[in-house]
Amino acid sequence: MAYISLKNVGVNFPIYGAGANSFKKTLAASVTGGRFGKETGVNVVQALSDINLELKAGDRLGLIGHNGAGKSTLLRTLAGVYEPSVGEFVRRGSVSSLIDPSLGIEADANGVENIMLRGLVMGMSKKQVDELTPSIIEFSGLGDYINMPVRTYSTGMMMRLAFSISTSVQADILLMDEWLSVGDAEFTEKAEQRMKDVVSGAGILVLASHSPDLIEKECNRVIHLEHGRIVERDPQ
Repeated sequence: MAYISLKNVGVNFPIYGAGANSFKKTLAASVTGGRFGKETGVNVVQALSDINLELKAGDRLGLIGHNGAGKSTLLRTLAGVYEPSVGEFVRRGSVSSLIDPSLGIEADANGVENIMLRGLVMGMSKKQVDELTPSIIEFSGLGDYINMPVRTYSTGMMMRLAFSISTSVQADILLMDEWLSVGDAEFTEKAEQRMKDVVSGAGILVLASHSPDLIEKECNRVIHLEHGRIVERDPQ
């Protein structure tokens, strides 16, 4: 059963060499949206602070906030990319992350090799990837290009491969940073249907977006983040 719990979770990033320079502090704060603090004598950006959240099967959570508010950091924490600096984080269920579908794609490897690389990054076993490879190749529609280095692909072809791999398994928890677009007209229709199937099949969805309409359409809960803190919670 899908389940997520965060209790007083914070994520801090150390900033070395910026302690005596107020300009660097101001610049880093404007880029990250975080707040500055000290941790064992080292300056840190407090990217997330005092995050308290519980999600159960059926929850569709929308994350809203300005750039640098902490949406992507929270998604990456939920995905296990970032370890909380403080607090308690519990997650049960398999996870599919569509934060960066091109993660794990190696330009000099061919399409088949990249299916294996990306699948392993997603946490699949080699056996699972081998079993899924034929259906991934078929869905991508890349034909003979699947055996060519990805550096020879157009941007649209690379996104088709990445999308096909990322959506090849149904997970209990789905994490998304904006609604995934493949940017390829002939691929769009079946990609949209695949996205709907993956979203509807997930026990928990966490979606970060700047689109109020998309959040209203897909989510039944909303939190507003500012400077790494939850400042507002809205049931839909």
